[in-house]
Amino acid sequence: MSGLPVSQAYRLADRPEEQRWLVTGLWSEQAVGIVGGEPKCCKSFLALDLAVAVASGTACLRRFPVARPGRVLLYAAEDALHVVRRRLEGICAAAACEFKDLDVHVITAATVRLDQAADRERLEHTIAQLKPRLLVLDPFVRLHRIDENASGEVAPLLAYLRTLQRQHQLAVLVVHHARKSAARMRAGQALRGSSEFHAWGDSNLYLRRSGGALTLTVEHRAAPSPPTITLELAQRGDALALEIVQSIAAPAAAPMSIDQRITATISEANRPLAIGELRALCRIRNGTLYERLTALTDAGQILRGPEGYRLATRP
Repeated sequence: MSGLPVSQAYRLADRPEEQRWLVTGLWSEQAVGIVGGEPKCCKSFLALDLAVAVASGTACLRRFPVARPGRVLLYAAEDALHVVRRRLEGICAAAACEFKDLDVHVITAATVRLDQAADRERLEHTIAQLKPRLLVLDPFVRLHRIDENASGEVAPLLAYLRTLQRQHQLAVLVVHHARKSAARMRAGQALRGSSEFHAWGDSNLYLRRSGGALTLTVEHRAAPSPPTITLELAQRGDALALEIVQSIAAPAAAPMSIDQRITATISEANRPLAIGELRALCRIRNGTLYERLTALTDAGQILRGPEGYRLATRP
């Protein structure tokens, strides 16, 4: 049996700065990551704007240049094909590029299940055939039937996408929902389901609405992030696309207390939660969780029943 390949550190490739970005400032070259946010936060519009930028070589959101344009492979599981076409046409109009020349290939299959071996094989064959620079999957929840709260089920599927990225040297963008009522959490922690989602991404983009404003927060694993950006979905003639309103300093969000995390998690679940479920969802140590549950129960804020903990009924 042969050993693993190794190299002295000074012999590792030194990649020039201009090759590190797929979309400068927004998405790293060959990065995997998440476009996340609550419903109606324009996640799909942002993913499509990135797709148009990479496929056409135009600046994403009319501000972030594309370092290395290339083909895009897109699967939009929730939108009808005519809706996808209309949105892409509008973004092309806003970006002043020709829709008929757009190198975006849309998967038209009714379903794609990444937890099924047959569909994985079909996707890999399609990627090998088309050789895209960017794969867009929108949204994650329509690509499987696993439990998104169970890291043991989420991690293998995300690892599969990482394997695709490495084997085919492409970027992978996954649209994913954020938890409801998570405005006071850090953006990455607000993603629905397992913490594996936040940890997985090399480049993550988070959309949020606050007081009517739509903001974009950017995180990178190996690069500094730009300031928070304010966006709007604007209609300009035949073009419907996201536009940058202004760049603002990221507001300092008030940290959510442990009690607030517990009650928000129970409220979002809309059913009683066992202590094991609460521990996994809230990511709180056993001793602290028991202490706060006792205090919340004594205060009448939550009730404990045979099926677990639930919020007390309010008058």
